[in-house]
Amino acid sequence: MKTYDPEKIRNVVLLGHQGSGKTTLAEALLYVSGVTTRMGSITEGSTVCDFEPEEIKKTISVSLAIAPFEWKGRKVNLLDAPGYADFIGEAQAAVRVADAAILVVSAVDGVQVQHEALWRLAKNADIPRFVFVNKLDRERADFHAVLDQLSDRLGPGFAPVDLPLGEEHEFHGIVDVLSEKAFQYDAAGKSTESDMSPDQEAECTLLHTRILDSVAETDDELLEKYLGGEDLTPDEITKGLHKGVCESSVFPVLVGSATKLVGLDRLADIVVEMAPSPLERGPGVGTRPGTDEPEEREPLASAPLSAFVFKTISDPYVGRISLFKVISGRMRPDSNVYNTATAADERIAQLFTLRGKHQEPLPEVVAGDIGGVAKLAHTHSGNTLADKSHPVAYEELESPDRVLAKAIVPKTKGDEDKLMTALARLHEEDPALLVERNSETHQTLIWGTGDTHLDIAMERLSRKYGVEVVEIPLRIPYRETIAGPGKAIGRHVKQSGGHGQYAVCNLEIEPLERGGGFEYVDKIFGGAVPSQFIPSVEKGIQKTLAEGAVAGYPVVDVRVTLVDGKYHAVDSSDMAFQIAGSIGFREAVANAGVSLLEPIMDLEVMVPDSYLGDIMGDLNAKRGRIQGTESVGGGRQLVKAKAPMAEIARYAIDLRSMTGGQGTFRSAFSHYEPVPPHLAEKIITEAKQAKEPSKAH
Repeated sequence: MKTYDPEKIRNVVLLGHQGSGKTTLAEALLYVSGVTTRMGSITEGSTVCDFEPEEIKKTISVSLAIAPFEWKGRKVNLLDAPGYADFIGEAQAAVRVADAAILVVSAVDGVQVQHEALWRLAKNADIPRFVFVNKLDRERADFHAVLDQLSDRLGPGFAPVDLPLGEEHEFHGIVDVLSEKAFQYDAAGKSTESDMSPDQEAECTLLHTRILDSVAETDDELLEKYLGGEDLTPDEITKGLHKGVCESSVFPVLVGSATKLVGLDRLADIVVEMAPSPLERGPGVGTRPGTDEPEEREPLASAPLSAFVFKTISDPYVGRISLFKVISGRMRPDSNVYNTATAADERIAQLFTLRGKHQEPLPEVVAGDIGGVAKLAHTHSGNTLADKSHPVAYEELESPDRVLAKAIVPKTKGDEDKLMTALARLHEEDPALLVERNSETHQTLIWGTGDTHLDIAMERLSRKYGVEVVEIPLRIPYRETIAGPGKAIGRHVKQSGGHGQYAVCNLEIEPLERGGGFEYVDKIFGGAVPSQFIPSVEKGIQKTLAEGAVAGYPVVDVRVTLVDGKYHAVDSSDMAFQIAGSIGFREAVANAGVSLLEPIMDLEVMVPDSYLGDIMGDLNAKRGRIQGTESVGGGRQLVKAKAPMAEIARYAIDLRSMTGGQGTFRSAFSHYEPVPPHLAEKIITEAKQAKEPSKAH
């Protein structure tokens, strides 16, 4: 593929709810533009963009894919982002480097939950937006219903520039509202001018007038001409609409069918004419490395090099592939660049563009364009590559909320190190995945955005890195404390010929206030325990604190006082007093009574008004305490609550089920508090039973 100047490049992301037809639309655009010679099929697993085995198996997109094509002297970098909510991180990365977005909506299913989330994502990124109403050839397709939903759920500004010609299975073409002409399509996606019915002519005229009103308002000269009764020329209409699109005041709505190849040429025309080039989007704004001082880079090929790495792919044949967008300057093969995030020099080898999984060599990548490079040693997603003499750092990628965790172990013993290496590489490829080795529960956790996200990650561990894992029950990091004061004598006396072991310590324990930790008090008088062994007693107690006195959970909020003891001039030792301290502490805790503490989480749940009652009832059933609710506009409520971690460990799944995917939540640790006695007894019993086999072994 040849090099294009920045003004001839269009970076466009396809966004939409799962099943709206984004990947098929990308496939159709590649076909009508001549890149491919036949249409791939999702059900057959033969599309350009869905090539990962997990995508083919589940028939959903799980990774961001790139599908560049050329149209009327322009290069369009089409970014196909997953529509499934679990993979929002991929959509965030795509929106970050896109200069415009096409929201793909099924004419059958209409505007759905993820459309709203993705529209907000594009809006917050301030990128111009189009809408493509797909699947108009299907039964129950309703274009006008979709139009109403767009305005009701996403806001004002939608301007239909197309109308469908025919309905459902009779859909065969489009009415171009701008030129006020109709076109019908053949099986190859070629269009010829057609006739309109009187009703279609009337609706076309009405919509044409509305668009002229919108276009005229984008420019004072156009408005004066329009109000003076003069006709706007086609070029003036295109120019005004382009301005409205770039200012995000107008959102053109187009129609078609990706499977029947209807309206694809029209969509490509609108994108290259009305979507902004990188030049029109303005300079990239970052900071000078090591400072907060802003630094701008004009999107010109002549400017100093700067590029943003937005995705990392682990390829079994070529290793790590870094996908980047050049913000300024030009990236050339066999050159050196500077990573401003890791302060490392990188050598650029061959440059290429990806089309799905296929690489096409590029002679260079200029400002505004997207490319790939293999085997960068110190570069990760979110890093900036720049000219070392003119460094700049762009903001890192935003991470989506990780709301669900799974505990995993390798299926094969001895694969622990191999698993951690594989998880590190998987995180590089998918930054939305977070790996945690929990020091309290001693479990390896993978955190993600949902159940499907984590299932895919586990499949990739096996397929790409040869580590099979199994999910095990998630351990809640409970803690033990004491219910009241207690005392005991720790005795460790053994004689077995030669030097024996002798240590006796009298301990008293009492609870501290919550968060008090651990205190050790020495009240030995008269040398009942020699001074060199007093720390030994504490060491034995500290070990038991970490291991747990009853159920294997750390003991907290306790004061231990060493009040008396005995020793032997020959047989006493550091280890003997450690063991005595541990024995005495365990007995004192048993005498005092154990209270089990559980982590309590702060919870914020965002839901539509209609689900408020269900959510509050469910939280109450989960032992949650509602702290308050507030209306946040847009027909949504924010519920604030506190709830035990044990009850909301799988809340991501529960909430999605209850709200049809319309609810979101965030949680953060708040504090520890006692578990209700009837539940504590069950937890302690289960913990003891879990330890018994290992003891026997």
